[in-house]
This record gives sequence, structure tokens and C-alpha cells, in this order.
Amino acid sequence: MTPPLDASAPSADRSVPTRIVTPTSLLDLRADHVDELRYPATAVLIFAGVPGAGKSTALHRLFGADPNAEVAVRATSGALVLDSNHARNRLRHRLGRVPYPLWRPLVHWAHYRAIRAALLIADGPVAIHDCATFAWSRRLIARWARAGTREVHMVLIDVPAAQARRGQVVRGRQVNTVAFGAHCRRWERLMRDLGARDAEPRTPLPATSLVIVDRPTLSAISRIAFTSSA
Repeated sequence: MTPPLDASAPSADRSVPTRIVTPTSLLDLRADHVDELRYPATAVLIFAGVPGAGKSTALHRLFGADPNAEVAVRATSGALVLDSNHARNRLRHRLGRVPYPLWRPLVHWAHYRAIRAALLIADGPVAIHDCATFAWSRRLIARWARAGTREVHMVLIDVPAAQARRGQVVRGRQVNTVAFGAHCRRWERLMRDLGARDAEPRTPLPATSLVIVDRPTLSAISRIAFTSSA
């Protein structure tokens, strides 16, 4: 059985040194073990994956970002954490009686508006929840990052569609079948383009670094650090 994303890591074996990775290109860490990822002090770190992959859970576990919050959360690491759930929670007060599919576009608009503002004016690193299954969203975030003199880094949470579906059920919010299927197809296309499906990479990297992880690898990561020497 695949361990849950937020499962506690086993007690550290002091005979095994802590493994710290500073990504600078494409790293496939699926079925691997890493204790810590390190990034530059002004990095834009996108946690990407299809709905249900575990993006919000990862942001909560690694940065203490409450998915029930209504505004961006400043983590103890100094990172400003932007989860699309924050926009949804904030708008629910005014639009909660309306079926969510009708006001979902407003959630996305508010989320990207917050991302743009953070990348241009916020201090320190920024961690972002984004599916990254749309090429336009990757280009948009990259453009704002360049305007703010920042590097974009990505953690790609690669999980089977059935596992992501279960993740949606656990969180109590399921994406409709048609939309979820489209997300999965675009994700598979991104993985093939990156060479993550037993093929040669077909496109340039859409970020300074990309780390591909599965659930067990992500669960083992205990810390994300941002340092001026990265």
C-alpha cells in the first residue's frame, strides 16, 4: 500500500546521513529518498500535479500552510505560501450558496492575481499551488517571476490517476470526470515532453529546475529550505 502523503517519516537511522538536494536541472526522484530540498532565497517554487495529487497536503506539511486559511500564509522558512484553496475559502462567504462550478473561474482569477502580486512585490521565496497542466499558466507565472527577478523551480507530484481520484475523495472535493480526464491527459503530455515516460525529452525545461516525485518520495522529504547560497 502506498503510504499517505502526510505520513510521519520513520525514525531517522543515525548511521544514514541526511540527504540534501539542491536542484539545478531536471531530477527524477521517484522511488528515491531525499530528506531536504534547497532552493535560492528568492525562488518561486511551484508544487504541481493533477487535482488530488497532494499539492495542498504538501504545502500544509512542509510549510504549515493551513488549507482552511483565507489569505497567503508566511511560513517559518520565510516562504509566502499561495494555495488556491485560500481564494476559494475567501470567496465562499459571498458565493457559497451558488454551485461551485459557476464561481470556480473567480477562484482561479483571484489565485493568479495573488500570485502576480507576490512575485512582483513580496519579499523572500514564494511557494505556489498550481496544477501546471496548462502551458499558459506555466508561461504566465514564468513571466511574472522574470519581472520580479526570480527563478522558477517546480516539484512535480506524479501519481496515477486512480490515486489522485482517491485523494479527491479524501479531501471531499471531486473534479468532474471530463475536467479531471483533461488534466490527466495534459499531465501525461508534460511528463512525455520532459522524458519522464521512458523517452527522450522533447521540449526545453519550463523552469530552472524540476523535481519529479511520487508519493513515497514526497512523504520522506522533511524540509524545504531557502538559502542565499543555493
